[in-house]
Amino acid sequence: MTVASVFEQILDREHVYPFMQRAQSHHIDVSHQVLLYLEGISVSFDGFKAINDLNLYINDGELRCIIGPNGAGKTTMMDIITGKTRPDTGSAWFGQTINLLDMDEPAIAQAGIGRKFQKPTVFEFLTVAENLELAMEDDRTLWTILRSKLDAEQRDHLDQVLGMIGLADQRLQRAGSLSHGQKQWLEIGMLLMQRPRLLLVDEPVAGMTHQEMDRTAELLISLAGQHSVVVVEHDMDFVRNLAAGDRTVTVLHQGSVLAEGTMDEVQNNDKVVEVYLGE
Repeated sequence: MTVASVFEQILDREHVYPFMQRAQSHHIDVSHQVLLYLEGISVSFDGFKAINDLNLYINDGELRCIIGPNGAGKTTMMDIITGKTRPDTGSAWFGQTINLLDMDEPAIAQAGIGRKFQKPTVFEFLTVAENLELAMEDDRTLWTILRSKLDAEQRDHLDQVLGMIGLADQRLQRAGSLSHGQKQWLEIGMLLMQRPRLLLVDEPVAGMTHQEMDRTAELLISLAGQHSVVVVEHDMDFVRNLAAGDRTVTVLHQGSVLAEGTMDEVQNNDKVVEVYLGE
């Protein structure tokens, strides 16, 4: 990829990254402590029911792990939450007043939902700090990065995110020279620049070293509370690390919730062992 093609991609950033839109102020009603409601969701593709009467509730500030075998509906579920896929039936609410099914992908991102895909997609010819600056919620562009300086509040926010993702020492390093794990953390940081209320994180530790996996777990755990974090993952050691204590793990199977509970409860569930953990 040439520098010119990267700049072209940056200029078309709203097409490449729906979350990199100007953030809008939405009042999110979490008076019932629930941030995300999925109720009676079903969707079929060419006769195959990918999601089948799915009911899922994510609390405000919760860290939730979602596991399940291939084809369980995990990716389709995230596609529905972010507006990429429309369900055939059911309802999806962000808080009690924001109907996600009435919104497109950019509007959902603006409302406060950020999604991290499995493969990191950072701007490799830009530095770590420039990637974060480009993702800022105040509609930064390539030209404003080149021609203007951040104000004190913006610098503080960028520095805070750099510290959270563990890349403060790499702020002037080109993103393309980072390790795989560091690129994953940078993309999480790009989402955090938008101050999302809900983060959807898809298989964040695929291809990571054990040390990077431990650091990723620390990062995601640190985000819970200020953000709600939903992590879809296959690596069970990583899930056990994230779900330590009484955090809830949801098991999907054939497009619906098979089991839900603590990691100990899920691991000792005969149905879960049969369809997933025992494979």
